[in-house]
This record gives sequence, structure tokens and C-alpha cells, in this order.
Amino acid sequence: MKTFRMLFAAVALLAGAAHAALPIQTWTAKSGAKVLFVESRSIPMLDINIDFDAGSRYDPVAKSGLASMVNGMVGLGAQGLTEEAIANGFADIGAQPSGHADSDRAGAAVRTLSSAAEREAAVALLATILQTPTFPEEVLSREKGRSIAALKEAETKPEAIASKAFSRAMYGKHPYGASPTVESVGAITRADIEAFYRANYGAGRAVVTMIGDISRAEAEAIAERVTANLPTGSPPPALPAVGSPDSKIQRIAHPASQAHILVGAPTLKRGDPDYFPLMVGNYVLGGGGFVSRLMAEVREKRGLAYSVYSYFMPLKDEGPFQIGLQTKKEQSAEALNIVRSVLADYVAKGPTPAELKAAKDNLVGGFALRIDNNRKLLENLAVIGFYNMPLDYLDTWTANVERVTAAQIKADFAKRVKPDALASVVVGPAQ
Repeated sequence: MKTFRMLFAAVALLAGAAHAALPIQTWTAKSGAKVLFVESRSIPMLDINIDFDAGSRYDPVAKSGLASMVNGMVGLGAQGLTEEAIANGFADIGAQPSGHADSDRAGAAVRTLSSAAEREAAVALLATILQTPTFPEEVLSREKGRSIAALKEAETKPEAIASKAFSRAMYGKHPYGASPTVESVGAITRADIEAFYRANYGAGRAVVTMIGDISRAEAEAIAERVTANLPTGSPPPALPAVGSPDSKIQRIAHPASQAHILVGAPTLKRGDPDYFPLMVGNYVLGGGGFVSRLMAEVREKRGLAYSVYSYFMPLKDEGPFQIGLQTKKEQSAEALNIVRSVLADYVAKGPTPAELKAAKDNLVGGFALRIDNNRKLLENLAVIGFYNMPLDYLDTWTANVERVTAAQIKADFAKRVKPDALASVVVGPAQ
């Protein structure tokens, strides 16, 4: 019963953040790392996350998959510790470590009890694996083998084929358009791993986020501990600008009974002032599930697909606007035409007053579920910190949604989404 009361209190406190300021404290550690911290005494837990500007956009052209491989190898061997010893060390104190890597960032996280003994042991292990990874050759060989096996399997799946082709069609030679291959992963060496780590895992390119049952002074000590002895690092290299997508419809034959269709284009960076009108507008178009226009036209009226969706994914550079669905092979041309028609009509006219009100009501009403536990709050903090977003981003989220007008949605969609200049990939039918 006591545990239930504590968890209920935590949910109530965090849900209340939709209406009360989230007390984010921020500073720069002596190491140069940026730190964001929220003190939360509701439950005796601590969540720590550290992100590096070390995503796959920095992969060498011929060694796509390197950033992900480096991140996966962190924690599989460190100075004086084997992979097994590291895993047992976290398990012995009930801590939960994890790693993550995407196009922009890569890093590690740990969830631990906030009591001094367990917390200190978890922080010490986290610091060790981040600061003194050994990248054992035999472990690298094994991990490359696993990755290559997964890539070979993915090459047979229509959804994976569509995703890779769609990225290339949207981004061309920009790093966001690259995907790992059997050849690129096979070419990765231990020297590549070591060089990427030393260049990109420096404290100056790190963002530490924490939420939990500790004081500011304890948080400062933890931030110093996990970043003090990181590599010096290098300034991030310049990347090419995102260009226009290949607007030619790309059809790829596949024996699957279902055709996989993806449509979209690069549109939006993190922190862009058009984000809220586009996000609210997208709820009406295809982000609202069964209440969206795409779902009504594609599924409800015509039965062409079980599900159809759309979303914006802002990144460091222009992230994608994407529409996706699956349909029977023989219906793929019709489904694609309907999607394009619905999108063109929406860009031209925008939402109705009723659609806009329903979108706002659903988004504002569901906001508390976005921050109803420490893990979700930690991810929001990590995004705020990594992308240099306003510290009151969560506090003002619902107000920003409420302020969106139909005219803004229409204008911003017309500016950002060009229905005649979208990448389109159809995997399934031969023609």
C-alpha cells in the first residue's frame, strides 16, 4: 500500500506539471558538459542520461553504421571490467543501464535507487564505461556479425526496404539519407571505433540530464563524476545542407501481398517557430488516429488500408514530414493517389473550425500523459537540453497549442509541405 501511494503521488505531481512550472535547474559542469536537473522527491529513484553530439550523421560514407556500433560497444568492456562484470555490477544494485543512438545523438542512461550506496555504485559504473571503454576486438567481431545478420534479414522485409529507399529519396547525399549495409558494417574496424569515440564523446559535446530524489549538490557531483575524464573531443564537422527530395515515384518490386507506401519530404528543424502550427495541423491530417482526415478518406470511406498516419520529426537539420500506410498490391496506385489528393486539399484549405477545436482538445487533454513518469520527463529534458530549447518548453506547451489558429496552420503547411515535390516510395507491386 505504501508503494502504491508513492507511485500515485509521483503521477499526480508530474501530471500537474502541465499547469505548474517544471523546476529545471541548469548549469555547465567544470568539464564543459551542459547539465539539466529536476529534483523529484516522490519516489526513491534517480534517472541519469548523457547525450553526445555523436549521431549517425557523422558516419563516414563508406562506414555507415559506425555511430551505432560505437554506442553499442560502450558498456561491453571497460578498464578493468569485462562485459559480464559490467552487467553483473549493475544487476547487483538493481540498476537498469541502457544505450541509445539515432541520427543526431548517442549516449547512455541508467536508472537506479537514490539511496547513497546504490546511487554511488551506479554512477561509478556509468563513469567507467563512458570514460574508459576498451572496445574488445572479439566483442566487436561478435557485434558486427549480429548486425550483419540483422541487415541481411532486413533486406528481405518490405518495410525495411521502403524505409531505406525513402531516406535516400528524401535526403540524397545528406547523411540523414544513409543507411547501414552489410558492406559498410563489415568495413568497420576497432581503429574506426576508437577514433569515432575520441572525436565525438567529449564533454564539450555532452548534455547530462537527471531527474530524481537527490539534491542540487549531489547532482553537481554526479555530473562532474560522469564527464570529468571524457576524451578531449573535436569540434563537429560541417555537414552539407539538406536539399530537395527526389519527387519521382519510386516503385520497388517485392513478393509480399501488401504494398508499403511512404510519402514525404524534409521540412523542420528542432526549435522552429512553425512547429506548433504544423504539429496541431498534422493531428487533423494524419496524427489523430481514427479522427484524422487521412484515416477517414483512406480507411473509412474506401477500405484501402487498416491504418494510415502522418507526422513531423524535427531534427538538428530539417527532419522529415512523413505519411505512411500499407495496402493490397492491386490497390497501391489508388491509395497513393488518394493520399496525395487529401494532402493537396488540406494544404490548400487547412482545417475546419471543428477539426481545429477537436485537435486542440485532444492534444491539451492528453498532455499529462506525455510527462506522467520520470522516464518520460527525462526524455523531454534530454530533448530540451540537446537541442537548446527554452527551459519553459513543457510549461508553455499547452498554451502554445491553444494559440494556434487555422490561418497559421494553412500558411505554414503551404510554406513547408509542397504536394508536388514529395518523395514517394512504393514497395510491393512490380509496376
